[in-house]
Amino acid sequence: MNSPREPQLFVDEDFRFRLGTIPGEPEEFFARSDESTTALAERKRWLTTDPTRYAAILPEGIEIVEEFLELVCHWKELAEASAELQRPELSLFEKLLVLGSSVEPDFVLLVPRSDGQFTVAAGCVCFPSSWRLTDKLGQTVSEVHEPVPNLNVALGQQIDRLLQNLRPGKCVIRANWSVCRQPELNQHLDRNLPGMTNSVTLDQAWLRREDQSLFVLPETRGIVFGIRVTHLPWQVLRSMPEKARNVARTLQTMPPEMLDYKRLTMAWEQLAGWLTDSDP
Repeated sequence: MNSPREPQLFVDEDFRFRLGTIPGEPEEFFARSDESTTALAERKRWLTTDPTRYAAILPEGIEIVEEFLELVCHWKELAEASAELQRPELSLFEKLLVLGSSVEPDFVLLVPRSDGQFTVAAGCVCFPSSWRLTDKLGQTVSEVHEPVPNLNVALGQQIDRLLQNLRPGKCVIRANWSVCRQPELNQHLDRNLPGMTNSVTLDQAWLRREDQSLFVLPETRGIVFGIRVTHLPWQVLRSMPEKARNVARTLQTMPPEMLDYKRLTMAWEQLAGWLTDSDP
């Protein structure tokens, strides 16, 4: 069962796109977890070695970044980093890197347009699920979602309404999942990590969960989109009968084009079988 504070993720129904949002709190979403030491060290490593691959600011995103930085300086979890974030000699991009090294979730900042759409204007994404922040800069939300088969058809209008109806002080949380072959947080497209094939073994299968938050900045009306990634071994998922059954049903009813997009065409039957078969 999902708790009242946790978005529904493993639902007993055939595959379909769903928003499934619940109310949340930004500061709570960005709070540190038990894995914070490892995650923050990895974030700092990627942002130090290749900052422009994982962080960016377009000119139209400057005011949104400034407002977001001002906001987080008041968060208890970032008390130590707040002094660094307010150093006048640091550039705005350098401050963005400080923030990106101080919080576990990734974040993408969306700027509102006069037509009601939102475009990607800045962000720090160290742990993407096979995509690039730099590819998404300047794109509208619908353009960002265009590669996902039928997502805009199924949910495009609902997503637009959700973003347009968000108000300062309101935050929503949702979650989705995918499958990966290794529990690496950073699955940037340029790393060319191996995908799921029919030769994958049970100990090489992981459920990759993304918890996502959306909230509005009061002055710029920009939207902060937070992404927190965690992994669950497929072997552990097998020991959770209800969740295992629901994930198997989703895989068994996922359209071919979605299986292809998620790189599961060769592995979905085996993955589902492990969840419905009690034998190892």
